[in-house]
Amino acid sequence: MKKRKNRWLIAMSAVGIHISIGSVYAWSNFTAPLKELFGWSDSEVALTFSIAILFLGLSAAFMGHFVEKHGPRKAGLVAAVFFGIGIIGSGIAVNVGSKSLLYLFYGALGGIGLGVGYIAPVSTLVKWFPDRRGFATGLAIMGFGFAAAISSPIMNSLITSVGVANTFFILGSSYFVIMTLSSLYLEKPEEGWLPEGFKEKIQSGKAKPKIDLAQLMANEAVRTRRFWYLWMMLFINITCGIAILAVAKPLAMESIGIDMTAAAALVGAIGIFNGLGRIGWASLSDIIGRPTTYTAFFVLQMVIFFILPDVSIKWLFMGLLIVVYTCYGGGFSAIPAFIGDIFGTKQLGAIHGYILTAWAAAGLVGPLFAAWIKDTTGSYSGSLTFFSGLFVVALIISLLIRLDIKKLKAQQGVDSSLKNQAS
Repeated sequence: MKKRKNRWLIAMSAVGIHISIGSVYAWSNFTAPLKELFGWSDSEVALTFSIAILFLGLSAAFMGHFVEKHGPRKAGLVAAVFFGIGIIGSGIAVNVGSKSLLYLFYGALGGIGLGVGYIAPVSTLVKWFPDRRGFATGLAIMGFGFAAAISSPIMNSLITSVGVANTFFILGSSYFVIMTLSSLYLEKPEEGWLPEGFKEKIQSGKAKPKIDLAQLMANEAVRTRRFWYLWMMLFINITCGIAILAVAKPLAMESIGIDMTAAAALVGAIGIFNGLGRIGWASLSDIIGRPTTYTAFFVLQMVIFFILPDVSIKWLFMGLLIVVYTCYGGGFSAIPAFIGDIFGTKQLGAIHGYILTAWAAAGLVGPLFAAWIKDTTGSYSGSLTFFSGLFVVALIISLLIRLDIKKLKAQQGVDSSLKNQAS
């Protein structure tokens, strides 16, 4: 008899992959060293990160079917190869002083590893944790959120001691090993598997079985309104969040007059609460439901973005920004469970990949829009007011998807009644 794997070790394997690829959020550690070495501009160095996020979204969309067909282990190994080569190749690019090679290795190849690695363990975790979907996906995606806080001091230490190129070589090799070992443990549970004791809880009435609203293939899901409702909600949440994330330090200095050291500390706190929001909101969504969770995101942020330009009290301003970033992180972590609820788990990885194109689009739109508002008005406050309006749109969409879900549940009730009559 085949020995069943431990679902908590499956979860830890997912965290191992996400902590590795989430180091992309610490890219800014390389900005000053690369500018100093080659005289490149800020925008030329930042383009590397933008390309990586673009390829993350594109590869997640195109490789989602690969994840479903070949399973999380093979998909994780593919991610390890692409991400490892991408980071190691970046060291080669630095040694030869080639910006184009850096874009190719870190941006394109590393970005593909990011996209595949991001979705590879998530659909598997949903199947291993039918009793706690939000918590399970939040746990893995929390690793992505915390990765920058973990990797930043390591990067800075390595850059100082061994140089930029060798830092890429060491990091790329380390990530490859961690992701490979993590991927080798990943595996889907057998069909119909339930956690120990969960079946008994269902039979005794202490727990309710999770009944998905549908079991759709990815290409069927994209033809539904609720897919595009989810896409728009995620796009708006990320656009507004990532725009402010990109300018958090100067925004705080401009709005409440804190110095650079305090602003840097605020950015660090934002990173921590971004990670905590991923596990916190996703776990809460298991209790209050995914639709209510997203409605809460948009109500909170609609109010916060509207009042933020007029807030001059330092602790209140910082507290409001922290709440925004718990919602930003929570939007990422709750979406896989939301997908499972309304589309089923048959091709969750592929559907998740399609929806992550919203991330790629938002990564380009958000920071550019905030920068444009700053250039044209001389202040970031105009973009905050505009983003508050976007959250009104997101709130309306979150109510529309509830209506769609309600109609689907009613239809299921009719179909069930007809089946009972026929039998």
